[in-house]
Amino acid sequence: MKNKILILIGILILNSCQNKNESKNIVKSIIQDTLSKTIGGTADLSDAPPRDDKAVELIRKQLNVLLKKDLPAMSKDDRYFYYEAFDLNNDHKNEYFVGFSNSYFCGSGGCSGYILNNDGSVINKFTVTDFPIYATTSSTEKFYDLIFESGGKFHLLKMKSGKYPSNPSVQEVINGEVPKESTKVLDVNSKKLEKYSF
Repeated sequence: MKNKILILIGILILNSCQNKNESKNIVKSIIQDTLSKTIGGTADLSDAPPRDDKAVELIRKQLNVLLKKDLPAMSKDDRYFYYEAFDLNNDHKNEYFVGFSNSYFCGSGGCSGYILNNDGSVINKFTVTDFPIYATTSSTEKFYDLIFESGGKFHLLKMKSGKYPSNPSVQEVINGEVPKESTKVLDVNSKKLEKYSF
């Protein structure tokens, strides 16, 4: 009887060790996959966790101030936004890309939007752009350079005196594709970003 109990305990211990190794292997595989996607530029930020309610309220409040004069002319359908958080300057605080996708903010040349600091203050207003926006691995004035699509071409935007240019269509055109190590931000057309009213 003792031998049977000892064998049973031995089997349970071995099984337990195998499960731990399997768990470690699964975690290791997930980490390796995430790292390779991040390094390879194929990480999809739109699968990120649900949005921070504080950020939504901050953006909503700021939009009501920034667009105060426009609000009376806007329909209920015009009063929504998309956003994505991204740390543009490696200060461990996210900035917010805010975009719109309706006729009030979009025209034949593209759409308008904002880049806001973590405290809600405006870094930039931008016009005539198509989504998504790309953050490159290069930086100017401690902020990542950005690539905006406008008029079917990719344009490079660099920080200058604390601002990005507001009209991407008149900035340097990038020949070829967006560098694969760039991070896709504010992919409004992917249908994965949540829509918020303001």
